[in-house]
Amino acid sequence: MEEMTFWDHLEELRRVLLRAVAVLLAAMVVWFCLLPGIFDSFVLGPATSDFPLYRWLAGLGGSGGFFPDFGRDDYRVEIINIHVASQFLIHIGTSFWFALVTVFPYLIFEVWRFVRPALYAAERRSLSAAFLFGTAMFFAGCALGYCVVFPFTFRFLSEYRLSGAVVNQISLDSYMGSFLMMIFLMGVVFELPLLTWLLSRLGLVSPSLLRRYRRHAVVVLLVLAAFITPTGDPFTLLIVFVPLWLLYELGIRLARE
Repeated sequence: MEEMTFWDHLEELRRVLLRAVAVLLAAMVVWFCLLPGIFDSFVLGPATSDFPLYRWLAGLGGSGGFFPDFGRDDYRVEIINIHVASQFLIHIGTSFWFALVTVFPYLIFEVWRFVRPALYAAERRSLSAAFLFGTAMFFAGCALGYCVVFPFTFRFLSEYRLSGAVVNQISLDSYMGSFLMMIFLMGVVFELPLLTWLLSRLGLVSPSLLRRYRRHAVVVLLVLAAFITPTGDPFTLLIVFVPLWLLYELGIRLARE
């Protein structure tokens, strides 16, 4: 194989970017067409009592105390629009983010294909496994964010009352901002084991160091969980903290001395 010049690398990078943008735009167009049909049932699903998590918890009979009250079957939040162009802009923005999640494995593949020629065989095996693992963890984090974290947080905040004289009216911009931020934040947080593995490969952390500061990490993870879910009940806090703690422990297993 001939050694590529700087300009050859630059040209190859340009091709990678063009392919990635083309695929992303194509997926965005597809989602733009599909989104009106699933917006009420999927995106606005956590705003009604028919959401699967709410029905499951209501079936457990948890009400007050350790569990939030999910026994009400008339829960429904009316989302309002207060700006003329908001619905159109949110349609475009949501289509982009859904497309980004959909083509995320392909984008990772393009990055892998670009850097692969510069790696040794052992490095190729390690990084290919890391890319696959990181992609799976990202989707797992997004799924947890949609199925558990966002519904808990949204329901608590939508029903919270500082005063009975104040009526909550939740705008479409506010709902979608929280929806997208929380789900993608959970996806990013689930990359913690991969980040730990990369730092260990660079010699910046080790399993012994991570075990030594495990108690400090628990405090940091509790603060992070409280930031992600600013609710008042311990159950919601634990729903976020336990996966974060397990991710930290998994990072210790993946780290190398």
